[in-house]
Amino acid sequence: MSVLGGIVSANRAGARRGIPSWCTAHPQTLAAIFAAYRDDDAPILVEATCNQVNQFGGYTGMNPAAFRTFAEDLARREGVDPARLVLGGDHLGPNPWRSEPAASAMAKARDLVAAYVDAGFAKIHLDASMACADDVNLAEDTIAGRAADLCAIAEGRGRQGLVYVVGTEVPIPGGETHAIDALAVTTPAAVRATWSMHEQAFAERGLSGALERAIGIVVQPGVDFGNDTVFAFDPGKARSLSAALSGMPNLAFEAHSTDYQSEAALSALVAGHFAVLKVGPELTFAFRQAVFALAGMEALMRVAEPSGLVDVVAAEMQADPRDWRSHVASGAREREMMLYGLSDRVRYYWPRPAVQAALQRLCRNIAAARPEPGIVAQALGDLVDPKPAAENLPDRVIRNMVGAVVRKYRAAAGEIGATTGAHGAVLQEREECQ
Repeated sequence: MSVLGGIVSANRAGARRGIPSWCTAHPQTLAAIFAAYRDDDAPILVEATCNQVNQFGGYTGMNPAAFRTFAEDLARREGVDPARLVLGGDHLGPNPWRSEPAASAMAKARDLVAAYVDAGFAKIHLDASMACADDVNLAEDTIAGRAADLCAIAEGRGRQGLVYVVGTEVPIPGGETHAIDALAVTTPAAVRATWSMHEQAFAERGLSGALERAIGIVVQPGVDFGNDTVFAFDPGKARSLSAALSGMPNLAFEAHSTDYQSEAALSALVAGHFAVLKVGPELTFAFRQAVFALAGMEALMRVAEPSGLVDVVAAEMQADPRDWRSHVASGAREREMMLYGLSDRVRYYWPRPAVQAALQRLCRNIAAARPEPGIVAQALGDLVDPKPAAENLPDRVIRNMVGAVVRKYRAAAGEIGATTGAHGAVLQEREECQ
């Protein structure tokens, strides 16, 4: 049985067991995640999406093989055995090419799946739910058939140990782009119908054995977030949905867009058989929060040549708004919500040369200034540490804030004990802020 299959089986048997799915390609954020696993041997599930990583490079510039190398190298640098990594491909299907006719979009989707499988990704989310340019009233049985066609490509690559996730009823990746008042929880009838259509489509293609290795189905449990809103999980509203799994052996649910849920809500999701907890923007939000806190510390220190990091980031975003405009409402607080919104559109701007230069200057300024305990506590909004370590303070702050998110998810998944909600001890680190 695969690692993920074992976790799902334990969850279905009633154990408080799940696994966080870390959905980020930001190097410092991913390094902080790995650092949080350094002292144990739990599996680490890292996923990439079809837009982020594909055979043409995606918006990260990495194909699946390059992403694997990138993740494994980061793990080694943090003292984590790369063999512990479980790599997943999320929403693998025609989404990046949906403006094309279905024939060409699906041809590229087949190449996409082949590239992920050949690169050693073991968890494959088959998602053909998006309508292509010539699709009219895309039917769910067509979606299931296309997912099965993609599975046939994966199975044909000759790799052992592949597991699958099906289903597509999820929030928009990265948070909603418009205000919504309420969420409709997937009905038991809908999830049964989705599974039945996949069973039929896979059987017609001789892939019933592959579907038996499916570990998850994606549904909407009533969790989502927008730039200024979080929809908290209500276990009562999802109780009948959780019960619907009784007729689907070996499956658990996969919960998307769980960012900013409380530890209690995440624990309740795991108890309701949402064994996979996907999180992305909250991780890079924590990175941004840490860096902006360091910028506040820099301002209190009155350094000779301040980095101006916050203003540099804002200027880059305002000069090129395509990665945030659809997520941020116009108005008097547009700049604030552009920078501090929960969708964390800032994450698309960190690689820019001007932002990187400002970040490096900020880290050098903090390291040279050796801020006093009271200034550190004020900037971080934390308790006073009587002996704050000045050495590598920027990295320590970043890893502490990202680590708080990691600890919340790991506790909810039953990998570690429950957290107290505080930031906790600052993590040890191994490298200078980059």
